Amino acid sequence: MIVTLRLSPGALVTEKQLIELAGHGRTPVREAIQKLEWQGLIVVRPRIGLQISDIVASDHREILAVRRRLEPYAASLVATHADDRQRERLIGCARDMGAAAALSDMHAFLSADKRFDDLVEEACPNRFLTGSLAALQTHSRRLWFATATLEAMDRSVGLHVSVIRAIQKEDAAEAAAATERLLDYLAEKL
Repeated sequence: MIVTLRLSPGALVTEKQLIELAGHGRTPVREAIQKLEWQGLIVVRPRIGLQISDIVASDHREILAVRRRLEPYAASLVATHADDRQRERLIGCARDMGAAAALSDMHAFLSADKRFDDLVEEACPNRFLTGSLAALQTHSRRLWFATATLEAMDRSVGLHVSVIRAIQKEDAAEAAAATERLLDYLAEKL
């Protein structure tokens, strides 16, 4: 809801509202609040409530600078370490991204993009690397949703498919290069 701006940047919410919106109990929502605060997506305002963080365009240049250093390496590791099931699930992400683009469905695209990132995290043998990327990708996905066009989604699908193809071929160098091209495109759009 934060990524898709259902909870607007700057909005004040309460823990109780989040429990109702999420449909979960107090403990998982509190854990989520802590994680979101750590990621910089929520600001806890004592005696006021929880504030959804603003989107700051300059933050995203810095986020992409870090992603450009880390993600190509992660993609190269996934190309050489993913198992057959993970590779098949990546193909499913590519299909879902293509279907989302054909239907002009930004929410479905973001869902497939998140699954793509989750699969890369799962298949990457370096948990420190993937742990560093998770919050950065969430911030980028949020800005993407706030600014993306259908044309941008179409181009992004093609670039993601190039990464997935390289992983399928177990080509670490091409997976890294395709990821660099994807990130270069994201930098142009921000």
